[in-house]
Amino acid sequence: MSEALVRQRLDANPRDVEALLAMGELKVQVGDTRAAASWFRAAVRQAQVQPVASVLHPYLDRAARYIETAGAAFEAHLLATIGDAAEVPRVRHAIDLLTGRQELYLQQPSMFYFPGLPQRAFYERDEFPWLAEVEAATPAMTAELRERLADGEDFRPYVETSPDRPAPNNPLRDDNRWGAHYFWRSGERIADHADRAPATMAALALAPIPVIAGRSPMALWSILKPGAHILPHHGVLNTRLICHVPLISNPACGLRVGAETRGWEPGKALIFDDSFEHEAWNRGRETRVILLFEIWRPEIAAEERLALTRLFEAISDFGETQSGGAL
Repeated sequence: MSEALVRQRLDANPRDVEALLAMGELKVQVGDTRAAASWFRAAVRQAQVQPVASVLHPYLDRAARYIETAGAAFEAHLLATIGDAAEVPRVRHAIDLLTGRQELYLQQPSMFYFPGLPQRAFYERDEFPWLAEVEAATPAMTAELRERLADGEDFRPYVETSPDRPAPNNPLRDDNRWGAHYFWRSGERIADHADRAPATMAALALAPIPVIAGRSPMALWSILKPGAHILPHHGVLNTRLICHVPLISNPACGLRVGAETRGWEPGKALIFDDSFEHEAWNRGRETRVILLFEIWRPEIAAEERLALTRLFEAISDFGETQSGGAL
């Protein structure tokens, strides 16, 4: 097919998969790698959203292989050209995004977005001076947890159907494989649970947990049983960070936030922004249990925290209720 004919078809239908593939092949013939990859990428993407004739499938497979090969060559060229500059972490990240090695993830809270905050999926433990004392309480908190587990009473499901709201679209809805044992829920202290876990409550008192009528504090033991998978989702706010203090875990458990995956190691907290797409799984044989609570984002100033507290309470007064959405 001549280039003139291909362009004529594309003028008539810019989404013509066969014509997109043909234009890619024409660019391969003249050695224009970047243009060829661009046309092939458009063809592959279009084929994902519309039916295509089976005769085109081998050509789409070839296009996908070409895109992968061209991307690797492009990356190699960049790294060879800029040398040591590629080791600068944010430059390396930018290259990975440019070449498609990583997908771009951004904050996408399902309820409320506060502008101007850094796009960071994970925070590091040493950024929070109070956290070391919380982690030091892990043995005592784990003893309280094991005493509770020994009672034989199961945790309630983390995601529960409310008669006042549409049922959540979550495969673990009303399923206690993802369970919760609350100490604080929607700002209310659960006295029976809190009184039986004094070490846990003392540790929680060290953290800068928001106090918002009808919403926060929020703190619980979160249980994830073997085989359970919390599918990708977004939290409701980007004004908080979620803290996990692992009490019981195994190496086959994982937490992905954005493009990064980390595991839970007992006594070593994970702190993340759950307004990024995130998911978690337990592919091991032992149940995972973490102490989960939320804290204010450190970038939010005191006067902003006060204003946000009043705003969230005003939202609640209008009849809105907050769901969890963390792990």
